[in-house]
Amino acid sequence: MEIKAFVEKWKPEAAAFFSTFPWKNSLFFLFFFLLAFIFWLMLFFQKENVEGTYRIPLKYVNVPEDVVFDHPLPEYLEVSITDNGAAVFRLDISKKDSLEINVTEFTEGGNSSLQGDQYRQLIRSRLFTSTNIRGYYPMSINLSTSKLQRKELKVAFDGEITTSRANLVADSVSFLPESVTAYGSRESLNKLEKATTEYTVFKNVKATSQLPVAINQVEGVKFVPDEVEIFIPVKEYTERTFEVPITATGLPGRLDVKFFPSRVSVSFSVTLEEYRKIAPEDFEIRLNYRTFHQNEDGRVELQLSKSPAAAQNIRISPSSVEFLFESKGGE
Repeated sequence: MEIKAFVEKWKPEAAAFFSTFPWKNSLFFLFFFLLAFIFWLMLFFQKENVEGTYRIPLKYVNVPEDVVFDHPLPEYLEVSITDNGAAVFRLDISKKDSLEINVTEFTEGGNSSLQGDQYRQLIRSRLFTSTNIRGYYPMSINLSTSKLQRKELKVAFDGEITTSRANLVADSVSFLPESVTAYGSRESLNKLEKATTEYTVFKNVKATSQLPVAINQVEGVKFVPDEVEIFIPVKEYTERTFEVPITATGLPGRLDVKFFPSRVSVSFSVTLEEYRKIAPEDFEIRLNYRTFHQNEDGRVELQLSKSPAAAQNIRISPSSVEFLFESKGGE
């Protein structure tokens, strides 16, 4: 009531003060609206038995790695309370904070369910001493677990890696750690030969990078860790092109073959440090007579029979050529 008396006492003085300004109406309204809100807030804070219902996130900690829960665990706790207005207001601000459930602690001694006084005390740890709990749901949480088998699995990448124009992945990617532990039933683990990452796309990688990537989850299986680091070695590359002759092997003794054209362009990407180490002789296109002599269209697709490991992204142009058989000596 003191706030109300204060407002009534100073109302004429405030009105006279604001009457001297052209914007008096809006400021006058704002001033008393603010006073009214403060007055309401004071009354709300002092009010007893204010009801509130909260949805509190649950967080399960200290879960043994080699167990799986027999039943789905609730993600939230619904709790209904009464308290004074100030306490309810403070709970409204902190309601997003998780309530931690220490699984190892609560399951000691063979207990498999969180309920009764133990459960109620845990909920109360998130509330004030003055707060009265009217009800909560779920009434209990089943924490029963089953022991799991374990299996070490190598990590395999599933996804795409693209680099900037002047760069290429220099070698195969690797992982830190290289393997993870899978926990599950014997039947489910027997189906797994590797731990595959979630399908991930790394775009425009410009330099050697180490990035986090999650393990693709499998129903009934738990991976530890469930995230690894992928190491992507990237080097700067340049383009180079050689003219390579086409030759044939396995020809009958009195038969020869001519290709049109007889030489093709082989283009490839190579690191700057390997650029001068590669020569035209490192590439060969040797076609086996048996694989193309019956081609009715008189054309053969070209493939390299020899190429250096340092050459990447190899292209042959043209990719196919015409051929013509002729007898040796003009016969």
